[in-house]
Amino acid sequence: MNAPVTIQPVVSKADRKAFVDLAFTHYANDPNWVPPLKDEVHGLISPRSNPWFGHAEAVFLLARRGGRVVGRISAQVDQLVLAMPPEQGGGPGVGHWGMFEADDAEAAAALIAAAEEWLRGRGMTQAIGPMSLSVWDEPGLLVSGADHPPTVMMGHHDPAYEGWIEAAGYRGVKDLFTYDLDITGEFPPLIQRIVSSGERNARIRIRKVDKSRFDEEAALVLGILNNAWSDNWGFVPLTDAEIAYAGKKLKPIVYEDLIRIAEVEGEPVAFMMTLPDLNEMTRDLGGSLFPFGFVKLLWRLRNPKVRTMRVPLMGVVKRLQATRLASQLAFMMIEYIRRDAITRYGATRGEIGWVLEDNQGMRAIAEAIDSKVNKVYRVYEKTL
Repeated sequence: MNAPVTIQPVVSKADRKAFVDLAFTHYANDPNWVPPLKDEVHGLISPRSNPWFGHAEAVFLLARRGGRVVGRISAQVDQLVLAMPPEQGGGPGVGHWGMFEADDAEAAAALIAAAEEWLRGRGMTQAIGPMSLSVWDEPGLLVSGADHPPTVMMGHHDPAYEGWIEAAGYRGVKDLFTYDLDITGEFPPLIQRIVSSGERNARIRIRKVDKSRFDEEAALVLGILNNAWSDNWGFVPLTDAEIAYAGKKLKPIVYEDLIRIAEVEGEPVAFMMTLPDLNEMTRDLGGSLFPFGFVKLLWRLRNPKVRTMRVPLMGVVKRLQATRLASQLAFMMIEYIRRDAITRYGATRGEIGWVLEDNQGMRAIAEAIDSKVNKVYRVYEKTL
């Protein structure tokens, strides 16, 4: 008979190492899993480095059987989520869990139950997950598309997890889509005409970001983002400390021609951020930058050549949303970045997302350029 599963919180350096390392053993034989950089994961779960802990608290739990680690999970309460309108997926009593991995159904059930109990102990009446740790990190469980690797900052999960989570009484509350597209050919004729029309419009300017003014440009982009996304399900505004933290992490993979800002009569009203798929550059590092991985990565980042570009963020100010101008600006930014992605970086493929299932405007734009859904991530909820 198997030994019973025990659940214990992460308290020591050895526990933290076990928490991070579990994914490496669980997915050791999965050809589509991309090892994350371990330092990044340690930084994510550390209150000393991650400013998310300035408005949230979390517990990290390990499942053990006979002394062997067989699963992990986080449970967290975010004050900014509690302050959200309930129709946007937050509000009083809403707690999250995430960073979920388990070797078997028994460990999965014990971990989810322990996370729920921790949330109840803090007065939570609803659990939403997986959120690893927040909507800005890796939200949702991959339920479709596990047959190919994820792009940078997207998750990859064992297909068994869907059944185990649903067996614990959870139902899907929101699906998040990523879209795949071939960028080597021109977009459909209608899109080309829309772009050409915009190029003849003297009111419109599509410019590259200026990395020499990084802080100023980052504040501009995030200002548009906060305006554009503020009504979206799950939206939690980034604090000033989180903006600085994200900027520091993203700066090495920011390239001026891959981030565009759209101006109308001199006013910035939209942006599109594209990142080279860092997963292609780190996959062979085994999660470690030392002793030689750091040098390899720095060399690759100097002149990145990747197959895939990911568009993690795009936004148009609310007053222009659902207008023809908004779509035109989006198509122009996509086309300009597409050209540079091919000629400078050798890219052949793009991935847009994630996109909320009910974001009809963004889904229409993705479909208009002949992109197709290639991955679906599902966020679940349960009344506690």
